[in-house]
Amino acid sequence: MNVCWRRVRLLAGCAALLLLAACASISPTRNIAPSAPANLANNVLFRAIGLVGTPYRWGGNTPASGFDCSGLVDYVYRTEAGIALPRTSREMAALDAPTIDRDDLEPGDLLFFGKRHRVNHVAIYVGNGRFVNAPNTGGTVRLNELDGYYWRDHYLFAKRVLTPRLRAALAAD
Repeated sequence: MNVCWRRVRLLAGCAALLLLAACASISPTRNIAPSAPANLANNVLFRAIGLVGTPYRWGGNTPASGFDCSGLVDYVYRTEAGIALPRTSREMAALDAPTIDRDDLEPGDLLFFGKRHRVNHVAIYVGNGRFVNAPNTGGTVRLNELDGYYWRDHYLFAKRVLTPRLRAALAAD
């Protein structure tokens, strides 16, 4: 009986130490980029949503001429956030900006799509699983669902460009 009680006390002591260790440990934190100021992100979103219906045009970068995907993104960020982004979706994807997990997307984040890890499309996340983009010839700027048939299979990653560091580095003239 003495050996049995020793084992019970030993197990109880181990359990108590494990509980204390768990309570004292620091929970892991995710590395999430700072959020954009709400008014800046809202300005970007309102401008992007306001351009829904504008015709698609390869190489286009103004409402008058129409937009391709990167022209739309650059126009919105240049006019509403004062950020001059690179011209192509691949160049935008290569920016030294924080990569954001899909679960941590915030309005204003840039979404990148492609095949076999090669970026060929960019869009602006607006929240609730939706984004604004200029998708294809013959189409118009529109809202799409991130979980939509095509987009779900071609989503690659997201980046946050509405950070103070990037805004300073990419300030438009």
